[in-house]
Parts: sequence; structure tokens; C-alpha cells
Amino acid sequence: MTTSGPSLGGPGLGGPRVRDPRLDFFRGVAMLIIFIAHVPNNPWNEYIPARFGWSDATEMFVFCSGFAAAIAFGGTFAKAGFGYGTTRIGYRVWQIYVAHVAMFFFIAALVTAGSMALDGDYIEQLNLGWFLANPAEGLVGLFTLTYVPNYFDILPMYIGALVLIPVIVALSRIHPWAGITFSAALYAANSLYGWGLPAEPFSDREWFFNPLAWQLLFFTGFGLSMGWIAAPAISRPLLWLAGGFVVLSLPVAHWGTAQHFEVLRDLRESIWFWQEKTDFGLLRYAHFLALAYLAVALVKGREHRLLEAWARPIVTVGRNSLPIFLLSMGLARVGGMVLDELGRSVATLALVHLAGIAILIGFAYWCTLLKHQPWRKREAEHAARRAAERERAAARYQQAGVAPAE
Repeated sequence: MTTSGPSLGGPGLGGPRVRDPRLDFFRGVAMLIIFIAHVPNNPWNEYIPARFGWSDATEMFVFCSGFAAAIAFGGTFAKAGFGYGTTRIGYRVWQIYVAHVAMFFFIAALVTAGSMALDGDYIEQLNLGWFLANPAEGLVGLFTLTYVPNYFDILPMYIGALVLIPVIVALSRIHPWAGITFSAALYAANSLYGWGLPAEPFSDREWFFNPLAWQLLFFTGFGLSMGWIAAPAISRPLLWLAGGFVVLSLPVAHWGTAQHFEVLRDLRESIWFWQEKTDFGLLRYAHFLALAYLAVALVKGREHRLLEAWARPIVTVGRNSLPIFLLSMGLARVGGMVLDELGRSVATLALVHLAGIAILIGFAYWCTLLKHQPWRKREAEHAARRAAERERAAARYQQAGVAPAE
């Protein structure tokens, strides 16, 4: 997403870098879609992008995370050196790891309380029964990331991508394409040999999001942001190609359509490997790149519109993606419990979703307020008033010829 507008060029390669509003806007859109997608037994899920194409909000999240990671850490590698850049990556990995563990315990407590208080087995909905029945083994698995239930799999995948950043950056110092080539080779090797990470000690299930595969999309965003990859210019032939691919994939990707036609069902089955989610099938990659190209073309020359009042709540959500993601995962479970109690009518579905989105947006503004540390201004004003009062008191004592009290 670097064809025009602000944020051109790689980190540390020139003057101050203006934050690209497209990044935060589309990250915000992804966060809100992820919330809707995780509300259990949700009829609204039939209308999220995942139902109409090979890629979904996960691709948006991973690509934008890679793009943002280059902004956050690329300058450190360039200006402070490889050691400090790697140290910053290590600290970020620690933050995500702690967030992952904390989110697990929060949601596990939430669904346990829901199961106790309401008429529903919310523990088994998330397949957490084994953990509660085997806490010792479960704790070891949780903290070593060898126990990763499906609902808790995005952040471990993100950790896997972050760990590879120093490797990719080191290779890019040999040649800008070396790092991206390594990323593509790692993806190809994973596809060829079927590597995967164990997700639980009692079965052969692997992480639902294999970081060895999904890193390709992460480093596509990273490479674009760093300037290693040049985004293609907007042209009519490419627009037709991208648009045609998205439109032609719709009837095959949309099960509501494909289920009525044997030829489409057969086609889905024959290409299933190429759109498989765990190992990030190449159809998902191509579909996302096509959508991204169309989105960039649509916004080109209108980037400033994403800074207007109508888009500001979404941009604010995107700027606080990690805390919003953590809250949304718990909020989605609460939304499912509320719908179980109230029923899934048009009114209750609208109420739960709109209330959830409003809470997420309000929380994003609160996070932004905390980042700005408004109390610092109050503290500075208080210190200035106290200093002025002391100066006036000293002046009065001086005029009266009396030494001020110690």
C-alpha cells in the first residue's frame, strides 16, 4: 500500500515519515470484522468478507501488522544498529506473549463463569475442558506454546512472524531482495514438507495459523513498507485483472452459491489445498493482493478523506489494534452469551453488535487518551504554579526585609 500519498519510502531512509492513514483505517476495519466473526452462532457471519472470497480479515490483520512492524522497528535497525533492533523485537515478542497468556486466562475465567451462571457449556465451546481437567500439563503447554486452542491462535502466529524479523533484516543487508526471497523459500519449504507446530499434547493437531506459512504475507507488508518491494502502479489492465479475479472467485468461494452447482462444488474440492487457511494457500495470497490493489486504487488521491470525522473512529481503533483485539475476543464471547439468553432476532443481533462495536471504539479512544498521558500536562501546570507561588513569596519576603522560612 505504498503507491501514493503519505508514508512513502522505507524507515530511516529520509526525512520524518508521515503516518499513512490507510494503514490505521484498514487495520481498524479488520479489528471490527474480527469481532463480528468471533461472536458464536452469529448470523451476521454470513455477510463478512470471508464468505465471499478466499481471503478475510485475518489477511488484513497480518499484512497491516507487517507493514506497521516496519514502521515501528525498521528505523531502529537502520539508525541504532542490528543489536538494538533485535532487542526491540525481543521486547515486542515478550509483550505479545504476555498478552496471549493473559487473554487465555481472562477468557477461560469468562467462559467458566458463564457456564456456571447460565444455561450453556461455554467451556466446551472453546474446547477448554482438557485444560481444566489437566491443569499441570495444560499450564506447561500454555506457557511453552505447545497448547494453543483454536480461539487463541492469532497472537502465537504473530509471535512467529516477529521472531523472523531479525533474520529477514540481516539478509536484506546483503541485498534488498534477499530477505523476501528467504521468506518465499521458507513458505515453499513449508508447503513441500508439511512443517507445523504442535497445538496440543493429546493429539497431532497443529497450530491453526502456521507462522512458517503466514510469514509470507507478513513480510510482504514489511517489505513494501521498508521499500524493498515496489508496489505496482495503478493501471487499467491490472485493475481489470485484479477485479476479474475477485469477481470470478466469488461463486466458488461463496458456499451459499456453490452448494447449488455440482461443477462449483467439484471445483472447490479440487482447489481446496490452494485456499487452505492453516498453511495459507496461494489462492488466499492472490485474492488478498488483488483486493489490496483495488483498495489502494479506490483510495488513491483521497487519502485525506480517511482523516475526516466519519473515519476517525475506525482509524482510532486501528491505532490501538492489540488492546482492541484482546478486548474484542472476550467481548465476542459475552455477546454470544447475551444472544443465547435473548435469542437471535434481528433486533437483538443489531443490539449486541452495535453495542460491541461502540464499546470497542470507546475503548480505543480511552487507549489513545492514555497514550497522550494528559496528566503530564496537569503535573507540569501544577509544578509551574508552585514555582510561581514560591517566587512571589520570595519577592514579598525580600520587600519586607525578612528571610523566608526554611
